[in-house]
Amino acid sequence: MRKRNKKNWIIGAIVFLLVLTGCTVGGSYYMLNFSLTPNAKIRAKDADSYKYMYANYPFLRPWVDSLNKVNALRDTFILNPEGIRLHAYYIAAPKPTKKTAVIVHGYTDNAIRMFMIGYLYNHDLQFNTLLPDLQHQGESGGPAIQMGWKDRLDVMQWMHVANHIYGDSTQMVVHGISMGGATTMMVAGEEQPKFVRCFVEDCGYTSVWDEFSHELKSSFHLPKFPLMYTTSWLCEQKYGWNFKEASSLKQVEKAKLPMFFIHGDKDTYVPTWMVYPLYEAKSDPKELWIVPGATHAVSYKENKTEYTNRVKNFVDKYIE
Repeated sequence: MRKRNKKNWIIGAIVFLLVLTGCTVGGSYYMLNFSLTPNAKIRAKDADSYKYMYANYPFLRPWVDSLNKVNALRDTFILNPEGIRLHAYYIAAPKPTKKTAVIVHGYTDNAIRMFMIGYLYNHDLQFNTLLPDLQHQGESGGPAIQMGWKDRLDVMQWMHVANHIYGDSTQMVVHGISMGGATTMMVAGEEQPKFVRCFVEDCGYTSVWDEFSHELKSSFHLPKFPLMYTTSWLCEQKYGWNFKEASSLKQVEKAKLPMFFIHGDKDTYVPTWMVYPLYEAKSDPKELWIVPGATHAVSYKENKTEYTNRVKNFVDKYIE
């Protein structure tokens, strides 16, 4: 009887472990696909993006119409070293200038949904602008969203494209919001071309690990172990990078050029606390603006004039 009970216990334990393993593997595939290939969200038609932007930023419609009348809103495509076809819009300044902004959108967004920052630089500050679609978003290809990590290399390629379009004496700022903010910080940690002058990051996360851990807890009420570890491993096998190496914080520690950090004090999607270690990790020169009452990625929308003035005051220190 004891042997039979022991045997049943062992079989039960094995079955339990197999079920647990199966659930973990299945959960990891689900989490990875849910996070990096949410196709229903990111393959919206351009018309839908324009409709959204005109509803939320009414001043954009006459600006875009005026650009289209003179064929000033243009698009271009490149291939990155992996052979992925990438898309961007570019808009020359109203008057010839070497001042240029590369503007990076957020998670499940696209270049059109960053036109308000395009307006800030092109219309208000008279900059040339280039707005890329990151991988698997907008009109760019790619197997999945790369959360800024592989995107940093694509954005650096776009920076060289912008420098070629607008002239070799370009003076450049890179400005990103949300995942675009994280991408901007990841870019900043690389060795910079001589034409880059400064960076503006708005509500970017410390790392993909930190952001996904936060979402796993807040949205699914699950702990980090084991899903974060197994999903990160699966991401490395499938896409060539893991959640911990995709770190804005580690990149910011290496960044040498000036950076302006912006974050809403009511942000719960990319929690406000993340901006403080990022700011502390960055060497001078740097600036920080904690926007009162702002939730995630709405600091410009809710504080248009102040946002524009603060960005202008920052970039004017480094771009002539």
